[in-house]
Amino acid sequence: MNSELMEALTLLEREKKISRETILEAIRQSLIQACKNNWKTEAENVVVNIDPETCEYEVYAMKTVVEQVEDGLAQISLTNAKMMDSRYELGDVVRVDIKSKEFGRIATQNAKNVILQKIREEERRVLIGEYLEKEHDIMTGVVQRYFGKNVSINLGRADATLPPNEQMRGEVYRPNQRLKVYVLEVKDAPKGPKIQVSRTHPDLVKRLFEEEVTEVRDGTVEIKAIAREAGSRTKIAVWSNNPDVDPVGACVGLNGTRVNAVVDELHGEKIDIINWDENPALLIENALSPAKVITVLADPDERSAKVVVPDYQLSLAIGKEGQNARLAARLTGFKIDIKNETQARESGDLLEYEEDYYQEEYDDYGEDYSEDGTWPEDGGYPQDGIWPEAGAEPQEGTWPEAEADPQDGIWPEAGANPQEGTWPGAGAEPQDDTWPEDGTYPEAADDPQEGAPQDSSALEDGEE
Repeated sequence: MNSELMEALTLLEREKKISRETILEAIRQSLIQACKNNWKTEAENVVVNIDPETCEYEVYAMKTVVEQVEDGLAQISLTNAKMMDSRYELGDVVRVDIKSKEFGRIATQNAKNVILQKIREEERRVLIGEYLEKEHDIMTGVVQRYFGKNVSINLGRADATLPPNEQMRGEVYRPNQRLKVYVLEVKDAPKGPKIQVSRTHPDLVKRLFEEEVTEVRDGTVEIKAIAREAGSRTKIAVWSNNPDVDPVGACVGLNGTRVNAVVDELHGEKIDIINWDENPALLIENALSPAKVITVLADPDERSAKVVVPDYQLSLAIGKEGQNARLAARLTGFKIDIKNETQARESGDLLEYEEDYYQEEYDDYGEDYSEDGTWPEDGGYPQDGIWPEAGAEPQEGTWPEAEADPQDGIWPEAGANPQEGTWPGAGAEPQDDTWPEDGTYPEAADDPQEGAPQDSSALEDGEE
């Protein structure tokens, strides 16, 4: 067994991460090349066999028996062949061992260079493959030095470049400082992989949360969108695939431990975590947090939205130098126009919202709701057995609301005892001293109870 070769292979495999098979193939090719250089011919008949278990090898040439030798590596004379075995005749192929120790100095040096070149190529290939797997991921590096405005960061087996436009504002990098970076790009270069990293990329925040938050790492909580101004503030929208898991709470952690770990790595950058919502209006409202919002009018087709906030919340919604509104727009993908309540009323935006709101309420009630907002239709009585909702404003010929005296034209409280001056049982006698018959106020959409008015003649004198 070739113990020295075995030891060298083990060392290269451990330190350079080059497989044993690759190095053995390099040795085989180097021996073939040495044979060609030694005999100065393009020998195609040289065979090298190496046992991968013991690293024992043999080199031989398959030579053709001829009368007169013209190529010493490819041919052998009949006389020499018969000295090896008397049965050989002209045209036979003889296996002749080659002693590599007999190679000249130049041939040996060339063989060595072939092995070293193959090892360097394989090392570079392995190195590039290793860092290509880390592309668009984060790695921990050590600051080496500044060269110009760029920063050299050692990532273990290779150095990366942190260009000025990928450096966080206000961050100072000191030699031997450890920090996490986002691998932007890995390129193959003659001297090894050329790696560019970033400290400003939004996905750096995402990867940091994946490291700190188990639910994000296993996919239970998804980070749907990120908007970032590196060194200042970041907003992330999260969504939970498990209804029992609160996505915001999972990212914040107990007493803020998880989010604080990310903030510390980003050297104090503020992070807002909000709930993702498929409804653009709700998403925009969440994105403007911590500001309170009165209403959001979103147009998904135009990707624009009008937002109304209380007067005292306008500056908070916009943020310092417009940062809060700017990040909310990036997070949601909507162009956001923010107005305070006073401005919205003057411009009619809030009126537009109120009209839309009441129109939606009207649409929900359907035909039983009158066009002017009364219940039931103006001048009518219960339609199709439907009772008015408690609290409806009394209109001419309509049901009054609860909790008021008849002098005001209002319906009495549900279940109240008949009192002097209160509304009588319209067309029906109260039971158990209560109104209506079962002592409860009828719910909207309940059928009128026995004794309740069905037409205008059932109302007693003095009622509206």
